Amino acid sequence: MRVHVVSDVHGNAEGLARAGDGADALICLGDLVLFLDYDDHSRGIFPELFGVEAADRIVELRTARRFEEARELSRGLWQGVDRTTVIEEAVRKQYAELFAAFPTPTYATYGNVDIPPLWPEYARPGTTVLDGERVEIGGLVFGFVGGGLRSPMRTPYEIDDEEYAAKLAALGEVDVLCSHIPPDVPELCYDTVARRFERGSSALLETIRATRPKYALFGHVHQPLARRMRVGATECVNVGHFASTATPWVLEW
Repeated sequence: MRVHVVSDVHGNAEGLARAGDGADALICLGDLVLFLDYDDHSRGIFPELFGVEAADRIVELRTARRFEEARELSRGLWQGVDRTTVIEEAVRKQYAELFAAFPTPTYATYGNVDIPPLWPEYARPGTTVLDGERVEIGGLVFGFVGGGLRSPMRTPYEIDDEEYAAKLAALGEVDVLCSHIPPDVPELCYDTVARRFERGSSALLETIRATRPKYALFGHVHQPLARRMRVGATECVNVGHFASTATPWVLEW
C-alpha cells in the first residue's frame, strides 16, 4: 500500500489535483483555506478585500505578537462590512475548487482555519471526512482528530483542550494517528520563520505515549525546527507545508 499525506494546502488546488498520483489513497490533514499568505501578502482572502498594504501591516503586527493591535486594525477594516457573509462567500469559492481536486479515495480532517459546517456541501463521493473517528486503510487503522486549540490568532476552528482530548479518547488505539496540530513538543511546535511557538496538544502527546501508534502525522507548523522525531515507539512527522511544496509525504507498507 502507498498513501500520500498532505496538510496546509492553503488554496493550492493545482498541486492538490496531482497529490494522489501513484497512491492508493490521499490523506489531507486540513487547512484548505487561504486567508492570508505570510510569504506572499498579495495572496488570499484578506488582501483581495483590503489590499497588500493592509496585509503587510497585519503580518507585521502578528509576527511581533502584537495581537491586540492587529485585531484593532482588522476591526477598522471590517467596519461596515458583513464579515460573516463576505468570508463565507470567499471560502465557498475556494472549497468548490479544492474539493473538486481531491482524488478518490481521500480521507480528510479539518485544520484550524477551516469551516467544518461547509464541508458536507463540497465533499463528493470518494471523500471521507473524519474527526474523532477511525478508518481502516490497507489493514492499518488510522485515527483522525481535526482542528486547533484556542490561540491569540482566533482562527475559525479552534476548540477547548477538553473537547480536543475527548476526540482523541474516542479513537482508542490506532496504527497511525492523524491530526492537524502537532503534539506539544517544543521542537515540533516552533516555527523558525515566524519565530514563535504554535500551539501543540499535550493530550495528543499523552495519547502518543500511552497508545504507541506507529506514526503520528500532522502539519500546522509551516517551517518547524524539527520535521521528524521519535516519541517513544512513535515516529512523529510533520508532513509539510503543501501550499509551498506541492509535495505529499509518502507512507508505504
